[in-house]
Amino acid sequence: MSLFKTTTLRRLAGLLFSFVILPAVAANFGVSPIRIELDRGAKSGAITVANDEEGETLRVQLRLFEWTQDATGKDEYRESDDLLYFPRLMTLEKGEQKLVRVGLRVPVTVQEKTYRLFIEELSAPPAAGAAPGAQVAIAVRFGVPIFVKPVKEEVRGAIEKISLAKGVLRVGVRNKGNVEFTIKSVAASSGEAFSKEVAGWYLLAGASREYAIELPEETCNRLKWLDIAVKTDRSLELKGTLEVIASMCRR
Repeated sequence: MSLFKTTTLRRLAGLLFSFVILPAVAANFGVSPIRIELDRGAKSGAITVANDEEGETLRVQLRLFEWTQDATGKDEYRESDDLLYFPRLMTLEKGEQKLVRVGLRVPVTVQEKTYRLFIEELSAPPAAGAAPGAQVAIAVRFGVPIFVKPVKEEVRGAIEKISLAKGVLRVGVRNKGNVEFTIKSVAASSGEAFSKEVAGWYLLAGASREYAIELPEETCNRLKWLDIAVKTDRSLELKGTLEVIASMCRR
């Protein structure tokens, strides 16, 4: 069962932490692939859901959400029926695998559309004699990103803000293209005197996000400049420079 071993939620905990409601170690199923791309040439895709050989009978439901980002780059979700997907409920015995089919319902446009298909593990149904209105709880929720590519991709980004106040460097990055990219790191350096970076995340088309890097006051006071480098998962790297003056470092 190599599929399960390579794509279990346990191994994906670090990558998808924000989409798991309970600790990933509670999950006994795997998902593959962990990303789907659709376009005019590939109008459908498939996701394999696999139950652990040592697990119990697994019941899952699937729900599609449109995925956007607000003015600060925070992820937002709205339930959607833009894509075709089935089945929407499934039961898997231990060691069993099943396919989920996903397909386009509407034509592609000039800008990428982004979704997450949430695969939600359901707890056991209410026992016989349970109180009226008892509901089935969601034990684990796992979101597979789905990207509907535009007619023509344009990858563009910009550093829109670099500021330093009270020893905190703030770097604002905007996605000015029509497809997402992932920010792998935002780094600040000043020769051998200082170097620090923070990890990034998806930045959807048109969205922006601000990153903060804290500088020790003593180190900050010695700096004359800071070089900024934003690395992405595409052939796109953004750079900028900030002149540093002592007043920017005072707490």
